[in-house]
Amino acid sequence: MTNKTPLILVPGLLCTKDLWRDQIQALGDMAEITVARHDQHETVEEIATSILEQAPDEFSLAGLSMGGYIALEIVLRAPERVQRLALMDTRADADSPKDKKRRLDFIRLVERGSTFKGVTESLLPMLIHPDRFQDTDLTSRIYKMAQDIGRDGFIRQETAILNRKDRNAELSSISCPTLVLSGNEDALIPAPVQQKMAEKIPDSEFHIIDNCGHLPTMERPMETNKIMREWLSW
Repeated sequence: MTNKTPLILVPGLLCTKDLWRDQIQALGDMAEITVARHDQHETVEEIATSILEQAPDEFSLAGLSMGGYIALEIVLRAPERVQRLALMDTRADADSPKDKKRRLDFIRLVERGSTFKGVTESLLPMLIHPDRFQDTDLTSRIYKMAQDIGRDGFIRQETAILNRKDRNAELSSISCPTLVLSGNEDALIPAPVQQKMAEKIPDSEFHIIDNCGHLPTMERPMETNKIMREWLSW
């Protein structure tokens, strides 16, 4: 018999299990960890359904970026099953028309291209803190995750993201303890946006990690692990 909490981790766009490598190592004494697959369906609803079908009756849930969109769908659909929630470098807003056009253009570009590079050097400033651009261990892991998701998985993921619902009006209904965590220099989803989301969730705490971009689990694993250990004890 184990006292470990079941913990489902949901990666972001073009991210795999490696996004959570350090958390899997650091939190394994507290949690039975599963990393969800999120590149096989074209809607957030279908992804959430697949995760719920395989999940235990009750579990803790953490999602980063796209994973946060999926986590919101899960907790709003099955609130009685989610014991605690972590939303990391994500938002409750739907894509704006401008965002949707950009995603559609990117999908068409990828469909026409002969090769799929996933994350290129030009996209890194949107993902990690400027101080880490020369960190080849970190950047090579990011490139490898994107390659592992591949062209078809990326297209499915982008399609799911651009069609997701706005969840702001439903945040007040989230009743489980919720961690909202942000890198202080997240260029994709600025920390103030995430703080406003946290303020709409009744039982929430907002944490910022300094000198960090959009991927705190990889950029600042020790700080992220400390906060997540505390969260698992709530």
